[in-house]
Amino acid sequence: MKIDILTLFPNSFTGPLDESMIRIAREKKLVEINIINIRDFSRDKHKKVDDRPFGGGPGMVMKPEPIFECVESVLTEKSRVILMTPQGRLLHQEIVKELAQENHLIIICGSYEEVDQRVRDAIVDDEISIGDYVLTNGALPAMVLTDSVVRLIPGVLGDAESARFESFTENLLDYPHYTRPEVFRGMKVPDVLLSGNHKMIDEWRRQKALEKTKQVRPDLLDKKLNRKSDSNI
Repeated sequence: MKIDILTLFPNSFTGPLDESMIRIAREKKLVEINIINIRDFSRDKHKKVDDRPFGGGPGMVMKPEPIFECVESVLTEKSRVILMTPQGRLLHQEIVKELAQENHLIIICGSYEEVDQRVRDAIVDDEISIGDYVLTNGALPAMVLTDSVVRLIPGVLGDAESARFESFTENLLDYPHYTRPEVFRGMKVPDVLLSGNHKMIDEWRRQKALEKTKQVRPDLLDKKLNRKSDSNI
């Protein structure tokens, strides 16, 4: 996979994309990530990329020309262009799985008050938000999206089974995890996890995941029930 991130603040990405699994994925050539400065495509002598909104109003609007030319510099027939914006569809694991199947993602980081609407109308395929709140710009959301997608690329996770049992995979939160020591400060690992009975362990884990989801995120169960019934809920 190739991911091109278009931003006005390229230094924001120094560090987060050079650590942990993303670093390993890049070193293994499983993913190519490029950070591109939209300001480099401004034809203004001062590299200006924003202007006042037509019709008045607060803030500044990102101009269309630099964004169009920046996108077009990396655009191919296989590209999917994404705008990170609070107005986009809310990111969830199904969207992540969908995007992980793409060959090339172009992620535009919005800044200032907004981007010129013609960017949305002409070159954006998808608009994505990471939550119902406003950030200074789209850099952090782009990092979140990139991290969530890259970890689903085959070969990135050390254990290919890991992604199958994580939170949100089936609209359920994750089950409790334990490791050694068996007893810590009087707290003991549940007996079922020490039984060696994998069927019982799987049933216990699913039940705990359902209980946790019902307690913390009942909205996820509503989505699950819309697709199929689950007698254990």
